[in-house]
Amino acid sequence: MNIDELERLANGVLWPGFLGTTAPEWLQHELGRGLAGVVYFGQNLGPGLSDLSTEILTANPDALIGVDEEGGSVTRLEAVDGSTLPSAYQLGRLDDVAATKANGVEIARRVQAVGGNVALAPVADVNTDPRNPVIGARSFGSDEAVVARHTVAALEGIQGTGVAACVKHFPGHGDTHLDSHHDLPVITLDVDEFDRVHVEPFRAAVAAGVDAVMTAHIVVPAWGEQPATLNAHVLGMLREAGFEGVIITDALDMAAIRETVGLGGGAARALAAGADLLCIGNPTNPGDAAFPDQDERDFHAARNGIIAALRDGSLSRERVEEAAARVAALATKLRGESPNEGAEPLDLDPIVRRAISVTGALPAASDLHVLDARRRSTLAVDSAASYVSRTLAGDGACVRLDVTTASPDEQDAAVDAAHVASALPVILVDSPDTSAAQRELVERAAVRAPGAVVVNVGLAAREPLPLPTIEVGAASRISARLTREMLLGRTG
Repeated sequence: MNIDELERLANGVLWPGFLGTTAPEWLQHELGRGLAGVVYFGQNLGPGLSDLSTEILTANPDALIGVDEEGGSVTRLEAVDGSTLPSAYQLGRLDDVAATKANGVEIARRVQAVGGNVALAPVADVNTDPRNPVIGARSFGSDEAVVARHTVAALEGIQGTGVAACVKHFPGHGDTHLDSHHDLPVITLDVDEFDRVHVEPFRAAVAAGVDAVMTAHIVVPAWGEQPATLNAHVLGMLREAGFEGVIITDALDMAAIRETVGLGGGAARALAAGADLLCIGNPTNPGDAAFPDQDERDFHAARNGIIAALRDGSLSRERVEEAAARVAALATKLRGESPNEGAEPLDLDPIVRRAISVTGALPAASDLHVLDARRRSTLAVDSAASYVSRTLAGDGACVRLDVTTASPDEQDAAVDAAHVASALPVILVDSPDTSAAQRELVERAAVRAPGAVVVNVGLAAREPLPLPTIEVGAASRISARLTREMLLGRTG
């Protein structure tokens, strides 16, 4: 095959992110040469997002346009002001599969409204490690039966409207305390337990006919030394379970891949292992170190890696053709679906309100002073997004406090400043069970500001806190608004 043929073959399995709110010239060119599609990230948002989708689909009518829209702490379509969708954790705590399915319909409606056709949701991970920095409230819970039934309900809601669902992150990213955006997690859990607990929701999703499954950059030593994304045995488990859809890699620009085998090497090895569609990643992830053309650089690195492997024989042409055929089959299926055009937005307030619980008696309040002690955001989870604290505080004061670096005197001063007669002190946390510093701040506040209230937007505290606590379960705008209404006594 000549270089043009090799590039076109590789294009059929590549799924890049890109910079800007219009399609750059290089992207339009590659879409015309069979590029599988694009993934939208926050930097692509703008008032003309649906026009951008039209531009992409004009260049390639079979393009898959993916949106990483989970709700709760992970949103792309509402990245500026915060999600108005419930989190998976809230839905799992509520344990109403009808509500979860309805939320899936709403996710799909929003994806379709901007011209997308693939929702990178739901998360099927069973979050059994409460220290997990990358999953947490993105999961339906720590019980595999709960996670399985809500995963199925969510994907049925999404796919029932003509959008493809992609469950993630196979074979399960829930039992780790490392973030694969920065490290390569190794899970040493007993393999039989791993299969019984963490793989089960994916089996349920396959049985329910899910269109796509996303891999995890995790190592399970009992199944080999390679991360699941590059592991033929692990990806083969999906095919053995009867999955005939598209296996999508998690982003190849994550450190677990980029800093081990490299983006190009990861692309080639993932294909060889059985992946079908390669998510290259978000070109803004390097931050200030990103080049102005980081998107194009990453795309070429991935494609060049595939071409090099095809030429040296480490990757067969037949394997790439098989992968491209699966991607094309999904595109054909989606083109034949009837979009849920004109569907009315779902009122999600009742669902989220039912998922929020209160421990202890809430004092009356006319104004709030929020002391935000949450963890820093990660590349995947905008845990410390300011829209949460701003929405919760309203017109009241809002102070950010990094409890990992602030001295005891500084923390005391912050608590004392919050303890003013005209406002209710609110301690905003997200990991009171696993962060000793957050719990110590709450205990300090219980002494210095005994009228204070804790708002926990992370996993529910297993050990009781010494102040009245609102267990929210999501760092989202809708949750912050409803919690504020609750504190001010404005709920119906």
